[in-house]
Amino acid sequence: MAPTDPAGNARTRHALALVLAGGALAAIALLLVFDPNAAGTPLPPCPSQWLTGLYCPGCGATRMLHALIHGDLPTALAMNPLLLLALPLLPFLLLEPLGFAPESWKPALRRLGDARPWAVVVIAYAITRNLPWWPFTWLAPG
Repeated sequence: MAPTDPAGNARTRHALALVLAGGALAAIALLLVFDPNAAGTPLPPCPSQWLTGLYCPGCGATRMLHALIHGDLPTALAMNPLLLLALPLLPFLLLEPLGFAPESWKPALRRLGDARPWAVVVIAYAITRNLPWWPFTWLAPG
């Protein structure tokens, strides 16, 4: 086995973190300039909804982020409540893969990052937001 270069790994993790932060800043800048609700917006519609007529778990995410960036929390909640509620967890989910998690946090972060419970939640959300009766109709975007 070849010896590993801890300094190289740290540089790679830091570079990846910078790329992710840059991507997030670019997305914020894009959503500050363009309104996904406006006619003729360069932002694409949801391909799942366009092809099937059904709302996918991500439907309304762009409009939710736009509303959130502009400080409109009620509209953000109406567009994609699951993503809005899960969004604060995203930085924590990235700590361990990027190598920035304190050792004492790692067991909790591994449980939080376990895909199995998230898969159940996302699949249930995808199904329930397409049910045509109350109270599920409020899960459909806007």
